[in-house]
Amino acid sequence: MGALHLTLASASPRRRELIARLGIEPDAVTPADIDETPLKGELPRAYALRMGRKKALAVNAPGFVLAGDTVVAAGRRILPKTEMREEAEACLKLLSGRRHTVLSSVVLRAPDGSLRERLSENVVRFKPLSGQEIADYLAGGEWHGKAGGYAIQGAAEGLIQWIRGSHSSVMGLPLYETRALLKAAGFAIA
Repeated sequence: MGALHLTLASASPRRRELIARLGIEPDAVTPADIDETPLKGELPRAYALRMGRKKALAVNAPGFVLAGDTVVAAGRRILPKTEMREEAEACLKLLSGRRHTVLSSVVLRAPDGSLRERLSENVVRFKPLSGQEIADYLAGGEWHGKAGGYAIQGAAEGLIQWIRGSHSSVMGLPLYETRALLKAAGFAIA
């Protein structure tokens, strides 16, 4: 197949960095402007997939549109993308010393409007965090705009005892699943 136009429907510089690891430079980066409020009673898996679909459909671009969403969940509870320090602190206190799930959807919209999607499910465990560790992490500012109040690619990585699943998925774009979707669509990927 010849060259295909690909738009990344994301405001996240992290997703752009991650897709570059696959040797892909999007032709355009157009963030999707959507309401990201969970529906009443919506479970984390359904929410992650719905957000990925909504983002892929919201961007008006030629060719293919690649979108995704990352959700941090404690049980059935969807944690916010923290905008205030107090939110991030509450998330870190909740996650301290326990496992939680990180769900990352990736959705590819084809030129004909059809959607292909994948979901990566990962389990992350934070060490028990002291009040000082939480305060130090918050002082660094990495929590801002991050699902669950942390970014695994930064200082939080030193607070995580283990992960089961994909590191890139917890960062914001599951590369294995993304590669599979793009290959199935005809993109030349090594």
